[in-house]
Amino acid sequence: MTKLGFLLSGYIFLSLLGIWVVATAVVPAGHRPGCPAKCGDVDIPFPFGIREQCALHNGFKLNCTTVEGVKKPLWWDVEVAKISLANGTATMNTKAISRQCYFPANRTMRYRNAWLNLTETPFWISEVDNTVVVIGCNTLAYMMSSSYVIGCVSTCEGAPLEDGTCSGAGCCQADVPKGIQYYNGYFNENYNTTKTSQGITCSYITVMEKAAFRFKTSYVKSTMFYDTHKGKVPIVLNWQIAELACEDAKKNTSSYACVSSHSVCVDSTTHKPGYRCNCSEGYEGNPYIADGCRDIDECRRLVNPCGDGICENTPGNYSCSCYLGNYMTNGVCVPIQKKPSRFQAMPVVGASVGLVVLVIVVACACLIQERRKLRNMKLAYFRQHGGTILFEEMKSQQCNAFKIFSEEELQQATNRFSEKQVIGRGGHGTVYKGLLKSNVEVAVKRCMTIDEQHKKEFGKEMLILAQINHRNVVKLLGCCLEVEVPMLVYEFVPNGTLFDLIHGNHGWRISLATRLGIAHDSAEALSYLHSGASTPILHGDVKSSNILLDDNHKAKVSDFGASILAPTDESQFVTLVQGTCGYLDPEYMQTCQLTDKSDVYSFGVVLLELLTCKKPFNLDALGQEKSLSIMFMSAMKENRLEVILDDGIKGEDSMEILEEIAELAKHCLEMSGENRPSMKEVAEKLDRLRKVMHHPWVQQNPEEMESLLGEPSAMAHSTIVSDQYFSIEKKAVTNLQSGR
Repeated sequence: MTKLGFLLSGYIFLSLLGIWVVATAVVPAGHRPGCPAKCGDVDIPFPFGIREQCALHNGFKLNCTTVEGVKKPLWWDVEVAKISLANGTATMNTKAISRQCYFPANRTMRYRNAWLNLTETPFWISEVDNTVVVIGCNTLAYMMSSSYVIGCVSTCEGAPLEDGTCSGAGCCQADVPKGIQYYNGYFNENYNTTKTSQGITCSYITVMEKAAFRFKTSYVKSTMFYDTHKGKVPIVLNWQIAELACEDAKKNTSSYACVSSHSVCVDSTTHKPGYRCNCSEGYEGNPYIADGCRDIDECRRLVNPCGDGICENTPGNYSCSCYLGNYMTNGVCVPIQKKPSRFQAMPVVGASVGLVVLVIVVACACLIQERRKLRNMKLAYFRQHGGTILFEEMKSQQCNAFKIFSEEELQQATNRFSEKQVIGRGGHGTVYKGLLKSNVEVAVKRCMTIDEQHKKEFGKEMLILAQINHRNVVKLLGCCLEVEVPMLVYEFVPNGTLFDLIHGNHGWRISLATRLGIAHDSAEALSYLHSGASTPILHGDVKSSNILLDDNHKAKVSDFGASILAPTDESQFVTLVQGTCGYLDPEYMQTCQLTDKSDVYSFGVVLLELLTCKKPFNLDALGQEKSLSIMFMSAMKENRLEVILDDGIKGEDSMEILEEIAELAKHCLEMSGENRPSMKEVAEKLDRLRKVMHHPWVQQNPEEMESLLGEPSAMAHSTIVSDQYFSIEKKAVTNLQSGR
């Protein structure tokens, strides 16, 4: 049976066709009379409910079904194990375990992929409570979402397997990205070489609750993992009431869900706006039901919060008092004593003063010690990231344009890294807009993680990146090394990203000349990084959201600080595949080896965005239309280029140039990196196309035409200058002569 057959016959975890909509004719949130409060052993608190009329809306509707003789609540066909109102979570037992199994009887590898789709529901995967787990020998597996590809490698060679340890030997783990509502687990078929077991051998990838997973060595080279969990793993989902921020939700009192008199609205922490409800401090219960939040009687706890005193409960709090003959000091009741004489009081006063002095001395000593520890920690980070080497090299090379910033400087520049200063988020970190004391606007990138290899080489890499000076590359102004993960400081580019211009311009027409200019600027920048810099630099994440635009639509390539220097030996090859869906080089996915031709492939996808105004990956599309590159290559093969071009640039006068750009994009998207052009060749061709477009009259002078185009560079399977250029010139001259 083919892999596709097993994929279709495998476990399909969830395909949610229901739509999460808060009904337009909203029923005020409250208790539904006659609705069951439990299903089996699981509490069902409102807004969840058994049957449609008992839930706040369809997104929270559950069914109470008997499974193997036990009543269990089901959300669609998924078992709900626990619901927490206070934490805004729901724990569910899912069948989303992707697996590949080797059957020695017929020497075949079978695959069963499973996925989770929570789009258009009130749920998303908790990045705090869950983890991506990969189990097996020689297994490279990925979790693919709409915006991330994250995975890891598990091997049985080298370190011994150990129960409870999941760090690459037989088992590996990866963090779940924030705000994920969809993922698909799959394997790199070319990597797995485990075909030595006498019995059925399986590898697995799944997303499951961290607290529920403990690795056992018996899981490897067997089906024990799947059998132990009976084909299901727990996963913790966050949920929210509606896709509205608290400020907006409160405006509509008829649909506002926080109806209890002692409830508060809590904004969601995911990437999309949303809210849920909690009881106010000092209260507990259900904030979604009228009078559902009840006062907590602190005085009835097992331990008296007032010690030996009298505890009196108050709404949302409590108060303490003492019995007759006692008074309260520092929260403790002590007996009232007779007033001592002056001579009796002197030792007491002296002891009190001495105690105060001692406390002050100890406090100052602790403060000095903490400051010293903080200073030593910052110094250790500075040295760990190669700051000493970088500082000495800067002095010797007189690199005055590059600066090593302190953490305090960047905190002041970004208003303590306020959320209001955030101008971008990505897989590598968060970017803040900042203003230095010198009134220079900057972009501060706060990275999330850094691997051990980059920690050791960070100072040297910064020195190389600081020497980059190109008009189309965002200038790296400095870095901060006294923190656990270094921060990068770039020049501020004011006009947003190319992604925003293409996909968020609300119908504003972008001329072909502007698009061609942006493409040429970007290609020049990548060509410089590959071959013009003192040390070749591979960008590694070329995409339209990493191309910034100034006020004149001049492009500047950014985020090269997260790139790597060109590797000089196999030990430097990346083994953990990460990137952005739609832009990833398929050859890189197979080999885990990043090259300059990987950047060429990603740039080819950017060219397609400029030509079509379509996104590189569309989860809602069908079949081949999910991937822009596959759809484009199919259109080129069937001679249907005009079908996918953006209507804003179609026309008889521009079709020849569009075909040339499309042909260039096609070569950039070759499956084999050897067949792709270099970025220098791409930049040269775009420059010639731009000049031809700006000077259509040069056909009247063949010598000028030859001077303008120059000698074309050799490219795989194509010739840079074709007869189409001359047809462009001829048509332009005819139009000028006829007054068009």
